[in-house]
Amino acid sequence: MALLQISEPGLFAAPHQHRLAVGIDLGTTNSLVATVKSGATVVLPDEEGHGLLPSVVHYAADGNTLVGHAAQALQTHDPANTIVSVKRFMGRGLTDIADLASPYRFVEAPGMLQIKTVAGVKSPVEVSADILRSLKVRAEQSLGGELVGAVITVPAYFDDAQRQATKDAARLAGLNVLRLLNEPTAAAIAYGLDNAAEGTYIIYDLGGGTFDVSILELTRGVFEVRATSGDSQLGGDDFDHRLYCWILEKAGLSTLNASDSRLLLTHAREAKEALTEHDSTRVSAVLSDGRIVDLEIPAHCFHTMTTHLVQKTLMPVRKALRDAKLTPADIKGVVLVGGATRMPHVRKAVADFFGKEPLTNLDPDKVVALGAAMQANVLAGNKGDDEWLLLDVIPLSLGLETMGGLVEKIIPRNSTIPTARAQEFTTFKDGQTAMAIHVLQGERELVSDCRSLARFELRGIPPMVAGAARIRVTFQIDADGLLSVSAREQSSGVESSIVVKPSYGLSDEEISRMLTDSMQHAQDDIEARKLAEARVEAESLSSATRAALASDGELLNTDERAQVEAALESLALCAAKNDPAAIVAATEALNAATTEFAGRRMDAAVRKGLSGHKLDEIG
Repeated sequence: MALLQISEPGLFAAPHQHRLAVGIDLGTTNSLVATVKSGATVVLPDEEGHGLLPSVVHYAADGNTLVGHAAQALQTHDPANTIVSVKRFMGRGLTDIADLASPYRFVEAPGMLQIKTVAGVKSPVEVSADILRSLKVRAEQSLGGELVGAVITVPAYFDDAQRQATKDAARLAGLNVLRLLNEPTAAAIAYGLDNAAEGTYIIYDLGGGTFDVSILELTRGVFEVRATSGDSQLGGDDFDHRLYCWILEKAGLSTLNASDSRLLLTHAREAKEALTEHDSTRVSAVLSDGRIVDLEIPAHCFHTMTTHLVQKTLMPVRKALRDAKLTPADIKGVVLVGGATRMPHVRKAVADFFGKEPLTNLDPDKVVALGAAMQANVLAGNKGDDEWLLLDVIPLSLGLETMGGLVEKIIPRNSTIPTARAQEFTTFKDGQTAMAIHVLQGERELVSDCRSLARFELRGIPPMVAGAARIRVTFQIDADGLLSVSAREQSSGVESSIVVKPSYGLSDEEISRMLTDSMQHAQDDIEARKLAEARVEAESLSSATRAALASDGELLNTDERAQVEAALESLALCAAKNDPAAIVAATEALNAATTEFAGRRMDAAVRKGLSGHKLDEIG
């Protein structure tokens, strides 16, 4: 007689104990949690059967906190204490959201912004932690045990500060983060494994607050991200806001209190969702002062007023295709992700651009969480029959400042992560015992055109002549896309390092500038780099020549010294101008003028070294 091991559905009895791990899509509008049960990936519902948890948190004066549907019901009545779309504030400062209309009372604070509520000042990290905590409780109740960890998804274009803020929120919620996973990559995992797809795919992810596009190569279980692009300040919320502005215009409303504003924004969102399946819808609302809003909204009117937003999503698509050196014809399939992709004019624009109907057979609201759950299942050690490898990339180049205000790129954008790369640098001046390391992010050649991430110093370098020290700088990016930088002087072993945690994220304008200016100003950057490099070389040679004149000037006669000093003066005049060719020519002239001087110095040094020694002693 055979003995059967009995376990609860979805759980495995020892010795094949199934570790409880989940994937969490922490979204702008909705969040959800998924897991792998008995080989199938499922979204875990709450007690009322809802899979989606509205990303809304309400703080009450008595200290109670409501999350999800209960909080959403209060957003019109108490908008200042009901936080929605908090994902847009993650890792950001007040200057980044200066033009964003909202009912919140923001607090001036260093680094990330904070929001004043009746329950106290809350940071976006705390608000996000409340959403994650609710999902954690749901998962543990549903699965009947404690979670070993979670994979949490983030937009591909979240920078280091936004990723770190997400990780901090998870830690605050009591979650062990197995990995931060880019949302488009999570969607590709779900589609790739479910459909056994191979080839080059575009993941078009239009969520509530962010837009991401990734190009992935799927080959025999290997997911390689070829390129990524996006807009971290574009999403379904912007479509809601455009419709809201149209309602204000048509209804002749100029001034609204926070409660009425939130009421009409809610109606605008509901109207947008209704127009996904209907040719028209109606917005009817009674404002707090008794004014009545009653408007018919035709679908074609909504499509017209938001066409510019749809077209705005295609700009990062074109950018990603250029980066991957592909055309729309090279794409085998387009995967739509995010609830906003349900809008018919979005789907039509994507179909027209690629010349093929996009894939929509998985729920766009759930596909990211499903892919994250698959990744969590693997990372927790619950490997099934499917063996697959995930190769993600970084969206922006990382490097450091060198002499002349230039950026030396250490890790170029679209490099596969995790990764580590190192490069050797040296000192610029004789006797230099410290080096300032300035870490930068961006595509331009000059420091002033890139974003500063961090600064630290390497001290204790043994004093040597300029150029003799060997300082090895290593950039290391983990699987979550988080950066650490270390610098080590090779001969002495002195070392310094920093984990890069900038205080707040890139603004939409900065992202656009970094990605588009690198192409628009490519020729300008080349010229600027030539000029800076020429000036650095000129300064180095001038400094060395002046030092040589001060120590060994007696080796030159009056005319020879006058020629060297004239060449020095000519180089100084050229270096003050913006002509790199002239600086290079003047540098070469000084080099030529000092060649005989350098030979005499060498001879003098050899004679001095041999003085007082016999020939057999030298041998």
